Amino acid sequence: MSTRTDPLTREVVELIASVVARYHEEYEHAAASHQLTGAQARVLGLLALEPMPMRHIAQKLKCEPSNVTGIIDRLETRGLAERRPDPADRRVKLAAATDEGVRTAGELRESLGFAREPLAALSTEERTVLRDLLQRMLG
Repeated sequence: MSTRTDPLTREVVELIASVVARYHEEYEHAAASHQLTGAQARVLGLLALEPMPMRHIAQKLKCEPSNVTGIIDRLETRGLAERRPDPADRRVKLAAATDEGVRTAGELRESLGFAREPLAALSTEERTVLRDLLQRMLG
């Protein structure tokens, strides 16, 4: 029995990889224009939406909490983020964007083209079908 992938599957997988690569390339370029790494820019973008515990950031980025600690340290040094106590549980520290961090995250987002809205060319119906198919693929 052959385990070769059929040409259509190969093409679809290559197209998915191209979309992901284009998104990351553009995002990394935009981050660098603000003297940020891609990871710093992603964290800042999350924090601009809402303060959150560093363990939640690590879960969202699928990385170790110790990596997030270093990223927050560097963002704090630049005045883009700060740590503050969680009002709901003072034992927990929240990472939050400063006003400058929110402004920088907004500028970064506005400088994106494809990466800001990679599904712009698709209708709502097409986006729904794509979402449903991707969810099925992931189980």
